[in-house]
This record gives sequence, C-alpha cells and structure tokens, in this order.
Amino acid sequence: MDMPAPDTQIESTPKAPETGGKENTVASAPSARTPSIIVAVVVAVVAALSVFYLLRPEPLLVQGEADATRLDIAARVDGRVKDIPVERGQNVPANAVLVSIDNPETVAKLEQMKAAKAVAEAQLANVLVGTRAETIAARKAELERAQAALVLAQKTFERTRILTEQGNSPQSRLDQMTDSLHENERAVDQANSAYEQAVNGYTKEERAIAKANVEKANADVQSVQSIIDQLVVYAPVASQIYQRNVEPGEYVSPGVPLITLIDLADVWIHFDLREDLLKTIKVGDRFDVRIPALDDRSITVEVKLIATKGEYASWRATRATGDFDLRTFSIRAYPVQPVPDLRPGMSAYLDWRSRQ
Repeated sequence: MDMPAPDTQIESTPKAPETGGKENTVASAPSARTPSIIVAVVVAVVAALSVFYLLRPEPLLVQGEADATRLDIAARVDGRVKDIPVERGQNVPANAVLVSIDNPETVAKLEQMKAAKAVAEAQLANVLVGTRAETIAARKAELERAQAALVLAQKTFERTRILTEQGNSPQSRLDQMTDSLHENERAVDQANSAYEQAVNGYTKEERAIAKANVEKANADVQSVQSIIDQLVVYAPVASQIYQRNVEPGEYVSPGVPLITLIDLADVWIHFDLREDLLKTIKVGDRFDVRIPALDDRSITVEVKLIATKGEYASWRATRATGDFDLRTFSIRAYPVQPVPDLRPGMSAYLDWRSRQ
C-alpha cells in the first residue's frame, strides 16, 4: 500500500494558522488606541479646569451680623421694686407696664404739697372776697369814737385856753390839753386809715402775692406728681423683653437699667468693611446676602449708613516698608423687604466681588 509522503503533511499543516494570525493583528490595533484617547481627554479636561481655577478671581467672603435697636429702660426715681409683670422673651406692646416701684416717702410728700396748695387757695379766695362787712362796721365805729374824743378834746382845750388867758388856770394845764388834742387828732387819722383800708379791701400787690403763692403750691404738687408718675415704668415701643436686670424687692436708683428691650421691627445687617473695599459701595446700593440660620436664604439689603470714621485696623501690615494698616468702616444695610425670622446675632455673608 502506498503511504503519503511526509513532506506533504508537514507543509500543509501550518497554512491555516498563518491566515488567522494576520486577522488578529488587524483587530487589536483600535483596541490599543482607545485607552490613549481616554487618557488624553482626561488630561485635557484637568488642564482646562486648572487654567480656569487659576485665572478666575479668588472669592472675597465678607461676613456680617444681624443687629437691632436695643433699649435699656431705667428708672428716674429711687425706691424698691414692687412688681415686674413681664418675663424674658415676652413680646410687649407700646405703653405696656414693665416695672412698678414703691416709694412711700414720695407719696407722703405729695399729700403734704396738696395740703399746702389748699391753704394757698383759701388765702387767695379770702383776698379776692375782700374785707368782711362786720370788720368794716367795727372800723367805722372806731373812727366815730375817735372823732367824738377829738371834739371833746377841742372843747376842753378852748376852755382851758380862755381860763389861762384870764389867769384862772396855770399854763401847765393848757399844755396838757394841747397834747391831748394832738393825740386825739392822730387817733382820728389812724382810725380813718383803718376804715378806708377795710372799705377798699386788699391791694393789688397783696392779690398778686396770694396768686403767686397758689401758683407755687401748684408747681410743687406737679413736681412731686411727676415723680409719682415715674414710679411705673412703661415700654416706649412695641418690642421684646431681652433681659430683666432686677427682681421684686430690690432697691433701685435713678439711671440704673431695669429692663432691656429689643425692637425686632428695626433689624439691620452690620458689616465691618476694610477701607480698600469702601470705594466700591455707596449709600443706596443694594446687594444680596445669605443667612445661614435661615437655611442659607438669600435676602436683598440696602445700604443706609456708612460710618464717617474708621474704627480700627482689620488688616495689619506684615512688612516694614511698602505696606500699611487698613482701617475698618462700619456699614449698616437694611432688608428691602421685611424678614420676620431675622433676629439679632444671626450671621450673614456674601462674595464681595460677585455681589449684584
């Protein structure tokens, strides 16, 4: 039997693999380039982001704080605290009673002044009414008695003078009668003056004095009454009780704060701004700020006040030459629309360079 030649088998076996190896080489070329393309794209994105973050301006965060009008209510009189009908955190309307003070000495002094006023008014009424009719009649009777005594003295003097001229009476008797006549004349003048005074009543100067006494007594009463009125301390505006500085039973003096109020209707945002940033803002400018306590809520505020003078240096120079300290100016900005939840002490911030 004839067998196939070995050389033929050896040559025919490797033909199939040669054809398959060429196809694998062609298919693997795109797969090898895909990672390179991804890496190139990532590098390009990173480079672009790096250039963007390097070239964009750094944010300048400015932080402020909400503030409100604070009222320290003090007493104008001394005394012991009688009652405090309010509690801390309580909202009170205008003219609400905050503190009652007890001062018995002042109350007693008021009664004394009222009694003095009553006396002065009675004296004025007496002056205005004039002299009583009984007094006028008494003064008239005294005048008539003085006139009768004068007539008698004149007659006695005439008789004594005639007797003395005739030598029947000594000269001393005539001198005696002369003195008696003069005394009766003066008595008539005095009685007549008293009678005219009773008829005419008090003079205008006496009436003026009596009126002045009444006015003085009335002023004294009003002065003490004003002190009495200050024994009850009222709220000047609708506000909230922030602090109670005294308790019932304590002795207080004039000028010592009793209650501290916060007017929540007058809330603003306070910023301390460096002077190099001051040139970019003016009164009336509006911008948005964020309040972290209100879920980072954005509110629009308007600048109403820029301090006239810098208060302190918020940035200090670090080099001996070529640099200087920067002062800080106080800025007060009010919300354009009321923000009921905004309370004093809440923080506020904004990017100063990107503000609108």
